[in-house]
Amino acid sequence: MAGHRADRTAEDIMRELTAILRTVKDPRVSGTMLSIVRTEVTNDLSYATVYISSMDGMEAAKNAVKGLRSAAGYMRRELGAALKLRHVPELRFVADDSIAYSAHLSDTFRALHKDDKEDAE
Repeated sequence: MAGHRADRTAEDIMRELTAILRTVKDPRVSGTMLSIVRTEVTNDLSYATVYISSMDGMEAAKNAVKGLRSAAGYMRRELGAALKLRHVPELRFVADDSIAYSAHLSDTFRALHKDDKEDAE
């Protein structure tokens, strides 16, 4: 039963952090196009790991994570106000390259499809 609560809370945290992310004024965060890929919450709801990806690549995501770590207190306070949790989990940010990886896969598939089309003609 606790697993379902953690999953629901992770989804709620992800939704609210997406909105809060727009209000962070740190130039490392506001200067790039960021996306929250997924959020994992421990069963006791004490920690939330937030995976961040950037359209500009892994280096931009790592730089944004530094900005997010410095703004974690602000984001945690806003999250607590939005979700009305008794205990707001401590936020841990991790850079993730899944957006860049999926774009690379899409380009590869597109190139393969183009080659197949040329071979058929």
